[in-house]
Amino acid sequence: MAIAAKKMSQVTTHMGIAFGLMYVLTGSVAFGGLAAVLEPVINVVLLPFHEKAWHALRTRFSARRLALVAAEKVSQTGMHALVAFATLYAATGSLAFGGLAAVLEPIINVIALPFHDRLFDRHVLRVAPSALAAA
Repeated sequence: MAIAAKKMSQVTTHMGIAFGLMYVLTGSVAFGGLAAVLEPVINVVLLPFHEKAWHALRTRFSARRLALVAAEKVSQTGMHALVAFATLYAATGSLAFGGLAAVLEPIINVIALPFHDRLFDRHVLRVAPSALAAA
């Protein structure tokens, strides 16, 4: 249950970031809403596959773990950039908006989502023991 709640919270955070950024860029609630629905959902679907692949690499090459963690973050940012570009370009037909989204949106998410995850995990770890004791 906690995993599902965390994923829903990640999607909601992602959607808020996507909507806010696209609304600021375009001034359009429609484009903001479109980006808020499509872009985060695509990223949340792709992210587990990305993480699984990088986990396998870190396991296989454990001596280079630190370098692989850094490379994973760069790769994750690139994946976000590609999805942000494709989503906004498909919606607007504008290379400029797609490019701007490709730069700003992944940077904001790569910075914001680890903070989200830490806060969420702290909350779950604090609430879960008391919920188990009450059951």
